Amino acid sequence: QVQLVESGGGLVQAGGSLRLSCAASGRTISSYSLGWFRQAPGKAREFVAAISWSGGNTYYADSVKGRFTISRDNAENTGYLQMNSLRLEDTAVYYCAARAGYSGSYFSPNDYWGQGTQVTVSS
Repeated sequence: QVQLVESGGGLVQAGGSLRLSCAASGRTISSYSLGWFRQAPGKAREFVAAISWSGGNTYYADSVKGRFTISRDNAENTGYLQMNSLRLEDTAVYYCAARAGYSGSYFSPNDYWGQGTQVTVSS
């Protein structure tokens, strides 16, 4: 079993930055793909970014390309999402997910998911 805990969310002004962390425990995630998703009020959960187990491949939603950067530190068993130039529409609960092996941008509800961290962007 893998437990994922997100942190780093908060309130930030538009144009600002936040760095989210996804700390894993229970087992090493060095062979897992990691993904970030978000869900805004009244909307479906949507894909934000993903990274392969080695970190050699990354994937981004068009809406965040050039502003967000996904990374990982396998030695720390942690994934990150650096969010720059934040916009009002980035306001959401952000979730991380882990899936064994190669995943691309696909993650199943049956994969490992964290409880989420709130990101609120104000004008």
